[in-house]
Amino acid sequence: MHIEPFAVEIWMNEWETRCEWNLAETCVDSLTLGELLELAGKGESELSGLLSVRLGYGEIDGSERLRTAICALYDRQKTDNVVVTHGTIGANMLVHKALVACGERVVAVVPTYQQHYSIPASIGADVHTLKLREEDNFLPDLDALRALVTSGTRLIAINNPNNPTGALMDRSMLTEIASIARAANAWVLCDEVYRGTDQTGSGMTDSIADIYEKGISTAGMSKAYALAGLRLGWIAAPREVIEAVSIHRDYDTISVGVIDDHFAALALEHRDKVLARSQSITRGNLALLEEWLHGEPRLSWVKPRSGTTALLKYDLPMSSREFCVTLLKETGVMFTPGSAFDMEGHIRIGYANDRAILQEGLSRVSGFLLAHA
Repeated sequence: MHIEPFAVEIWMNEWETRCEWNLAETCVDSLTLGELLELAGKGESELSGLLSVRLGYGEIDGSERLRTAICALYDRQKTDNVVVTHGTIGANMLVHKALVACGERVVAVVPTYQQHYSIPASIGADVHTLKLREEDNFLPDLDALRALVTSGTRLIAINNPNNPTGALMDRSMLTEIASIARAANAWVLCDEVYRGTDQTGSGMTDSIADIYEKGISTAGMSKAYALAGLRLGWIAAPREVIEAVSIHRDYDTISVGVIDDHFAALALEHRDKVLARSQSITRGNLALLEEWLHGEPRLSWVKPRSGTTALLKYDLPMSSREFCVTLLKETGVMFTPGSAFDMEGHIRIGYANDRAILQEGLSRVSGFLLAHA
């Protein structure tokens, strides 16, 4: 099976251990185990209690405790509608593999995480893309989407909040997308890994799994919950999807680690405190980034409404890869080139890291822009 190289992951693998100031990171500043226990009001006794845990296979679908905690993130999901996966990346892969066959029509809204068009293309699906535009605030043109979702379309793939733009589809727009999908009897897969990071209100985006009877939500612990090291995600979907996914999952996952399961459940049971920390970081750092951009005439953006990343448009006579490689070599600062998302002329910044790292990184970028003016 041929599959296109995963551009953004290749870029990260190439450079993230060689940079000094990582502004390409997409996770909220990662929690230590000690910080998680403190947020959960736990102490060393929590760790001592793990000493008796047998390190065998865990419950195949994920523990009842964890799936119950995941269900609490939704309005309409029950434990039978949830299966635990190896990260959101594993969740996305399983949905595409389980639902899409060669020759079936898939519509993917881009830019997005490359899985959502490259995996169905590798299966031999008939993949059509709808490109988000700056003039639409990086929100999908629903008339254009309606034209692409013809009768017999198998699946629509969206990402909300969006990576890399930080755009946010509200409940009204998601309901319209559900209506478009319903007319074609299509599934809607929504990658919701950044859910919980909205810039206003509770921070919690409405989920497609609660809005549409054929809606599929994938998410995980990496971004909003600052626990990428657990490598734990999930799928929330109709039972029909969970059963189809589980057949494929038996071949590549079996179960997630029992320790990962335990700490993910702990974090989600205390999600109010975990997300409050994350939102404090994302909201404070986005304000810092916005203030900095006011002083940089060679950069422009559509301000993100959610997520941990922003797509910056730059005015310099170089490709996005040349921009990012030159910046890294001259300053130690790492961005992600827009070419990794087929968005040439742009760069992606991750702004949810440690505030001191963001401040120093932005200061160095200012010097770089001045030197290359």
